[in-house]
Amino acid sequence: MRARDETHIDVHQHLWSAPLVAALRRRPAPPYLDGWKLHLAGEPPHDIDPAAHDVALRAARLRDDDLDRALISLSSPLGVESLPPSEARPILDAYHEGAAALPAPFGAWAAACVCEPDPASLDRTLGEGFAGLQLPATALADPRSMERSSPLLAVLEDHDLPLLVHPGPAPRDTTGAPGWWGPLVPYVQQMHAAWFAFRAFGRPRHPRLRVCFTMLAGLAPLHGERLAARGGGRGVVDPDVFVETSSYGPKAVDAMVRALGVDVIAHGTDLPYAGPRDLGLGEAARHAFRVANPHRLLFGEEPHRVV
Repeated sequence: MRARDETHIDVHQHLWSAPLVAALRRRPAPPYLDGWKLHLAGEPPHDIDPAAHDVALRAARLRDDDLDRALISLSSPLGVESLPPSEARPILDAYHEGAAALPAPFGAWAAACVCEPDPASLDRTLGEGFAGLQLPATALADPRSMERSSPLLAVLEDHDLPLLVHPGPAPRDTTGAPGWWGPLVPYVQQMHAAWFAFRAFGRPRHPRLRVCFTMLAGLAPLHGERLAARGGGRGVVDPDVFVETSSYGPKAVDAMVRALGVDVIAHGTDLPYAGPRDLGLGEAARHAFRVANPHRLLFGEEPHRVV
């Protein structure tokens, strides 16, 4: 049973609206849909379950899961944000159109082209009520990409809205690799790089930006001891950086609680959305979530394979 004033929000779900599906089906090259078979540049084709994108069914699932709201995002492994603007814009427009029309209890993250960022376009989109901006980790993974994306991050700061960092497209040279290769190897590497790149290059540029890393930031925070051993500092806490739990279970979450949650004092102000659900990790983890730092780890799940 939860307290009456406690809100459960899933910050990371994907739901493809009819406009987005139609836009992907119109494309002749990856990323595109052939019926419900998804073709991506760096991964083998695979079938998408249409039921996973049925709005009524998904709303019912939220109720069954005792969730008050779910924030929908454009899945960055599709590679849409990395397309040239002339190709990206029709899909981004379709995504925003469909996401903005979703009924309660859904909300949505905005998306943006990262090869030629358009801050003015993002400013207009955020004004339509989106929760913040999702960017692929590949757009934040080193000094040059961080600098290129910085105008978009500045718009987020101006709106006082958060950034969601999601794995981007898998490299194109993985042909012949098993189906799990992309989600397990390049996705994790991208999140790891983005975590440390934001610490080194993003935070000095954007001191007020709140950031949430999906999939536990590829477990990057667990490398704190190695960071300290290599001169990166020890015990540095960024109160405006968060992680969410998608694709990981109790062992990984427990390790992250020990790295981030137990030794971090909650600041208690201006935290994004809501704290995590009880993941069955025992009393120590519950204490870390709800007493030591109740909003550091956020809840997320993946309704289908593309994450």
